[in-house]
Amino acid sequence: MTRSRQWSLTTRKVLVAALALIALQIVVRSAVAFSGDFYWDDLILISRSGEFPALSADLLFYDHDGHFMPAAFLVAWLSTAAAPLSWTVPAVTLVVGQALASLAVLRILRLLLGTRPVLLLPLAFYLFSPLTLPSFAWWAAGLNSLPMQIALAWVAGDAIRLCRTGRARFAVSGAVVTALSLAFFEKSILVPVVAFVAVTLAYRVDGIERPIHTALNRGKSLWIPLAVVVALWAAAYLYFTDSRFVVPSASQTAGLAHHGTSLGLVPTLLGGPWSWDRWPPSPPWATPPTVLVVLGWTAVAAALVWSLRYRQRTVGVWVSMAAYVAVSEAAMILTRSGPDTAYELAQTLRYVADSAVVIAIGWALIVRAPRKRAVRPLPRPRPVLVVGLVALFIASSLWSTATFVQRWRDNPTVDYLANGRAALAANQETPLLDQPASIYVLLPVAYPHNLASRIFGPLHDRPEFGRSTDDLQVFDDSGHLIPGAVVRIRSIGQGPVPECGYRIENDMVDLPLDGPLIDWEWTAQLNYFASTDGTIEVSLNRSGDTVTVPVQAGLNQAFVRLLGAGDGIRISPVTPGLEMCIGAGPVGAVAPAPEAGS
Repeated sequence: MTRSRQWSLTTRKVLVAALALIALQIVVRSAVAFSGDFYWDDLILISRSGEFPALSADLLFYDHDGHFMPAAFLVAWLSTAAAPLSWTVPAVTLVVGQALASLAVLRILRLLLGTRPVLLLPLAFYLFSPLTLPSFAWWAAGLNSLPMQIALAWVAGDAIRLCRTGRARFAVSGAVVTALSLAFFEKSILVPVVAFVAVTLAYRVDGIERPIHTALNRGKSLWIPLAVVVALWAAAYLYFTDSRFVVPSASQTAGLAHHGTSLGLVPTLLGGPWSWDRWPPSPPWATPPTVLVVLGWTAVAAALVWSLRYRQRTVGVWVSMAAYVAVSEAAMILTRSGPDTAYELAQTLRYVADSAVVIAIGWALIVRAPRKRAVRPLPRPRPVLVVGLVALFIASSLWSTATFVQRWRDNPTVDYLANGRAALAANQETPLLDQPASIYVLLPVAYPHNLASRIFGPLHDRPEFGRSTDDLQVFDDSGHLIPGAVVRIRSIGQGPVPECGYRIENDMVDLPLDGPLIDWEWTAQLNYFASTDGTIEVSLNRSGDTVTVPVQAGLNQAFVRLLGAGDGIRISPVTPGLEMCIGAGPVGAVAPAPEAGS
């Protein structure tokens, strides 16, 4: 039996093998997804989902740190409405999105290479490369990246089929998918560019004269609708978002590019990075060993030399792949640079994740290119060697996936949310003062989405978050509710009435403080005796809003959140016949009670 016959596989067997690889990837990615939980921006999506109706402009057209993503907000709203703060629904959306992206990549590879064994090589790269892993595991990032990956592969496939068949349905499909991907992620503006370049390069490697003109002419029924879609989207994007572009220094540009390419993307070409680091609450970033970086660049150089020596007309493919990566990194540098930007940001891989689709398409185009006849061909590789290299790549990638999951699980948000849900369900009767989440969950820069009322707002089994309470409780860093106390900045004095302090009867009374308060958010502890149940109105005496506070008959306490400035607390009775005595008490910030923190 000849070697060629040994290597031959039927179309059906290749397709079965491809689907088996996709099934294995989905199993692996499902394990990754369901081992994770909400993180950082996910909570912002939840916060806004609990605050606004599904189809409101405030929800859909929110400028989220420069991102224009109405469809992502809608998916987040539906997920939150279906199961508030439950990770199951988001995990399912990630797995479904990944399955659709993988099938779309298989489709474009079959269009370029046919259903033959060589198709399995770029497919395995896309399916298992850790390049797409961090953006997949993080729900907010996945809602951006996965629809774009689907669109990159699907629209390029539609463009190829349109140019081959002339059927209008591929133009309609390509335009619709592009519009949907733009609704998830503004970077999808590159989808039409990739589709056009893929068709042009396919014509180029096939030796068709005037490939650009041919691609324009045969695909114009797609290019024209895509131009309209992009123009309409651009108008909306410019209207609803503010520019985040900055001019970085040369040193910062070089540093981010180096970290994003040599320490980020290149090691993933061999299944790296193998190891990850993390400083919670930041996401994990790749920390490849030096030997893997060197091997990665060596592999790139070897592939470049091989393709230029043995394949015709492949220079444009390499230029296009490099240009796509460069544009992705330039977008990161121009929108995320600043004095506090760490180079490790580029090693998180999420800014170049979609490059995995482009690299798979590029490699398929290189393989599609005809051999150079004047050059003596290399010996055909033995099937066992090819299978062995693919197996090594998958094993390397799975190891990187396992080490990523170990780091990704180091997420304080998981316990915080679980404990918070349980604590709120067990304390539904007592109102809580609103408060920021732990800094290990969301930093203050996320305000107001870092407030407990926003994060836990979509839950059904919880108490109300109000401006006053008779039982001061706070969340600790683990999400447990513990007794709180007012840390004194200023104080209400004892008052002039013996054995009463300040008497409240029919009129408004100002309780002087022992010093002024600037315009801020303060909490006042009112120690009072009331003649009957009723309500009072409380405010600072210079500026700020008024809070309506319920009081109970007898000796009690009320903790009131006040916004504004002043040198006194103003109290007015609302309930007729209500009489009160108010004693000394602190005004300041809320913190865990000393006994709670001991």
